[in-house]
Amino acid sequence: MADEGGQVTGTKDKDYNIVWFTEQSLSNALRLETYIQDAERDGDSELAEFFRRAQDASRRGGEQGKEMLRKRLAG
Repeated sequence: MADEGGQVTGTKDKDYNIVWFTEQSLSNALRLETYIQDAERDGDSELAEFFRRAQDASRRGGEQGKEMLRKRLAG
């Protein structure tokens, strides 16, 4: 898919790709909150911690994506 170049999606806009990545990262962080609560409800602290680490990585990805967009759209 790296060679797609916009023929399939209709866009080859790198800024759009960053927007998509950012949205997916933040959406994943929200979804993981449910998984954390499920694990905690079941008393599985190991799994809850695993999902917390994944959630933290997703949040970082979202924040990095937002920063990348700020830089690119400001210039």
